[in-house]
Amino acid sequence: MAASPGRTYGQKGMSLIIAADNLNILNPVMAQALDALDPQPLQELARRLEQAGTDLIDINPGFLPPRRHDRMAFMVEAAQQVTNLRLILDSPDARVLTRGLAAADKTPILNACTLEEEKLREILPLAAKHGADLVLLLLDAHSFPAAALEGKITLALELREHALAAGLTDAQLIYDPVLPNLTWPDAWAQMGEVVKAVRLLHGGELWGEPARTMAGLSNLRSGLRHTYPLRMEETALALLAGAGLGIALVDVLQPGLMETVRIIKQAG
Repeated sequence: MAASPGRTYGQKGMSLIIAADNLNILNPVMAQALDALDPQPLQELARRLEQAGTDLIDINPGFLPPRRHDRMAFMVEAAQQVTNLRLILDSPDARVLTRGLAAADKTPILNACTLEEEKLREILPLAAKHGADLVLLLLDAHSFPAAALEGKITLALELREHALAAGLTDAQLIYDPVLPNLTWPDAWAQMGEVVKAVRLLHGGELWGEPARTMAGLSNLRSGLRHTYPLRMEETALALLAGAGLGIALVDVLQPGLMETVRIIKQAG
């Protein structure tokens, strides 16, 4: 499957791109639809996401045992019947990603690869074979993030080296510095380091050209929506956008969030 032409997501000088993370297994509506193989709830949600103004739709079926790997293909097929938006296939399992790629009408973004040996061995060649853009999640071989800027950049450089060796190009790579959950004891310090990492990657100083970046804003309040208000995500989004963030992965149906996005884009 050849890479599809069109807009380049998240490059320097272009507006912030919004990716919806609503099509995930933690959404009870999605969980029920997947269990019953009922496309209607998924399609209704996909339409709402497009109407809300999202640019990309992230599809995350969660952990799937081998007998349910077809759920990724089911979600892809259902979504693309009602929207032409580009999809992000979100799974740590190359076999699940393969099923989604086979079902996709146009080449999606793959999310994500870390320094874990299995992912390097299986996901990098998959992305190279299909000409897919690939999110490099800045996690080490044990799936841990680096707390400080130096560690995050080291991970970015190592992942880039592996990706290029596997046949990908810099134009295909998207770096996610991993936002902390607000329960982490050093969450505020790590938030600052993520902003610094985005600024440095976006600035192009590391290898002579700007790198694309992505951040999952929902990570901040995951499991904490009754503890912390939405403005925590909105503030973080404004800081990251100012640092040059390319793609924000968010719950676009949260009341008021897309208005904040509009204001950020106008200010930029």
